[in-house]
Amino acid sequence: MKPHNIILTLGLSVFLLACSTNPFTGKKTMALVPNSQLFPTAFAQYDQFLNENNVITGTKDSEMIKRVGQRIAVAAERYLNANGHQGYLKDYKWEYNLVKDETVNAWCMPGGKIVFYTGILPIAQNEAGVAAIMGHEVAHALANHGQQRMSAGILQQLGAVAGNVAIKDDQSRAIFNQAYGIGSQVGVMLPFSRSHETESDLIGVYLMAIAGYNPDEAAELWKRMKANSGGQAPAEFMSTHPSNDTRIANLTKWAPKAKEEAKKYGVTTFRN
Repeated sequence: MKPHNIILTLGLSVFLLACSTNPFTGKKTMALVPNSQLFPTAFAQYDQFLNENNVITGTKDSEMIKRVGQRIAVAAERYLNANGHQGYLKDYKWEYNLVKDETVNAWCMPGGKIVFYTGILPIAQNEAGVAAIMGHEVAHALANHGQQRMSAGILQQLGAVAGNVAIKDDQSRAIFNQAYGIGSQVGVMLPFSRSHETESDLIGVYLMAIAGYNPDEAAELWKRMKANSGGQAPAEFMSTHPSNDTRIANLTKWAPKAKEEAKKYGVTTFRN
């Protein structure tokens, strides 16, 4: 067998053998890096980050972050248990920290390690706004998006190696590398990332509703995000994220459905 065929066959075999199932969508997803390897690495990186940054404790805001995080985690467990995924969170080690930093950001690492920056709190504006952000970031972890991005990166590199092995002419190889780099990024990796963001928006708005927070606030949050950005954003097809207007429209559409989902768990009133 030719070298490039061996590489492609090996890559396909790894892909077929290393799949997991998204518990929210039922779709098969790439899992070339197992959580048993990913989680300990994420936990170590999280601890290092906390040691190197100004973690705020004992304040009203820091306690709110922990309170909202715990409610979102409980909502996730209730949803997963009710839908036949008992034990899905057994290896999660939830932790919620507020860090002093003016960056408008928050994130959740694989395995449930969460950071909110103080810079995003004025835009969150209220506890429901924090819940909208928290639900979205937790959804990334629950849907194994970090694992999928790493897996996609491995396959992207494998495709580049296969092309370089197969193409013998230096000029043709240079053209391939340029075209492959742009094509795989714009045509595959960016849409892949945008789909993750949309999926997390959907899962997140359901989680915040099950946790008892008003899902209508998610669209309001993104209106404030849009205002804060001053309208400065790349074209959607060149971005890792959907446009603000797309997100606002989606979240407005999904909020009533999230309220209906919450009713299944006895939640009929919502906090703002």
